[in-house]
Amino acid sequence: MKLAHRRQFLHLAAGAVALPALSRVASALDYPTRPVRIVVGFPPGGGQDILARLVGQQLSERLGQPFIVENKPGAATNLAIESVVNAAPDGHWLVVIGPPVAINATLYKDLRFNFLRDITPIASFVRQPYVMVVNPSFTAKSIPDFIDYAKANPGKLNMAGNGQGGGPHMAGELFKIAAGVDMVTVQYRGDAPALTDLMGGQVQVYFSSVSGALELIKAAKLRALGVSSATRSDALPNVPAVAEFVSGYEVSAVFGLGAPKATPTEIIDKLNAAVNEIVSDQKMRARLADFGGTVPDTVAHKVPRAHR
Repeated sequence: MKLAHRRQFLHLAAGAVALPALSRVASALDYPTRPVRIVVGFPPGGGQDILARLVGQQLSERLGQPFIVENKPGAATNLAIESVVNAAPDGHWLVVIGPPVAINATLYKDLRFNFLRDITPIASFVRQPYVMVVNPSFTAKSIPDFIDYAKANPGKLNMAGNGQGGGPHMAGELFKIAAGVDMVTVQYRGDAPALTDLMGGQVQVYFSSVSGALELIKAAKLRALGVSSATRSDALPNVPAVAEFVSGYEVSAVFGLGAPKATPTEIIDKLNAAVNEIVSDQKMRARLADFGGTVPDTVAHKVPRAHR
C-alpha cells in the first residue's frame, strides 16, 4: 500500500472509531428527547413516591422534558428494578434505589437480575429516618409504654411491613430484637396501604418513612412515638429518637436513582450533574428537611467507571 493510501486509510479508520463516541456525545447533548419514566417500587402516596415526584419535578425543569413517576409495587421493589433492567438503556427509564436492593440480594434466591451488574447508579439524593407510628387510640403514649404493653401481650400486636426486606420492615424487625418484644409482622406493598390499615386498626404499629407519614402525624391521624435516627429529626422535633429508650437502635435509608447498565456514560454524567445541582439548592435542601431528610455526603461523587 502506498504511503498516501495508508494515510488515507488511517484517517478513515480513526474517523470510524470516533463515530460512536461522537454519537454518544450528541445523544447526551440532545437528551432527553421524550418524557422520562422514573419507576418507583411502591404505590402512590408513600415515601419513595413523594420523594421521586419532588426530584422528578426538578429534573423536568432543568432538562426540558417531563419526568413521570410510574408506580410498580411488589416484591419490595424487585418488580420495579427488573422492569428497568429490561428497559431500553437510553436514559428514558430510571428507577428509585433504596435499602431493599441490598436486603433483597440476601433474601431472594430466584432474582432474575443482579443489581450491581445490571443497574448503573446515577446519584443519591436524600438520607431519611423512619418514624414509629401508632393509631391515636392505641393505649401506648410513649416507647416505654409500648414496650411494656408488647411484653405483657406477646404475639398479640400486629406490626405492618412494607414488603419482605423493605426498609420499614427491617426497621421494625430490628426494633423487635433490640426491645425484646414479640409481634406478628403483616406485609403490605408500601407505606400508603400500611398506613391506611394502621389508621383503620388492622395493625397496631408501623415504621413508616417520615415523608409518607408526616402529614398524617400533623393532622393527628397518627401518633409518632419515635424516630429511627440516632438523634431527633428537625421535621419532628418533639418526637424522641427510639435510641433514647432502646440503646444502640439506629436505622436510616438512602435513596437515589439508577438506570439500565448499558446507558451511555455521557447521559449518566448529565443526570448526575442535574441531581447534584438540584440537591445543592438551598430551597430543595429545606424541602427535603421538611420530610426529615438530609443530603448524603456522597451525593456529589460521580459514579466510578468500574460500576458503569
